[in-house]
Amino acid sequence: MAVHPVTINLSESVYRQIKRAADVVRRPVDEVVAEAVVAAAPIMDISTSSLRMELAQMAYLNDAALWKAARATLSKEQRQQLETLHDKQQRVGLTPGEQAQEEALRKLYRETLLVRAQAVALLQQRGYDVSDPRAFQPLG
Repeated sequence: MAVHPVTINLSESVYRQIKRAADVVRRPVDEVVAEAVVAAAPIMDISTSSLRMELAQMAYLNDAALWKAARATLSKEQRQQLETLHDKQQRVGLTPGEQAQEEALRKLYRETLLVRAQAVALLQQRGYDVSDPRAFQPLG
């Protein structure tokens, strides 16, 4: 795989933030920046800028926080509500209010999946074995 050197200009505050993150994980600043770019590349086309930013910032989380994010799920109540709305949609249709509620829950579900996928990708980049699906069962 070819490697291309890139020079970027960062504000002092952004550089300090990256330097602190590099110090915490005891890695060179350029490696932390490269890892952040690699982690952010697949999410550049996500339409919600706040979600895009949240996913990109996950590169700065510690391993424990990433494992927690990799196990994130909708709450039991949210899953049940989404299932109930889906079943009703199939049987008789939904009211406009129920359609809005279902769409909000589906959006939350999609975003949760993106967060989980990003966390798994980052854990894998950090050398963790993420091949066992049991590792991603919610704790507790």
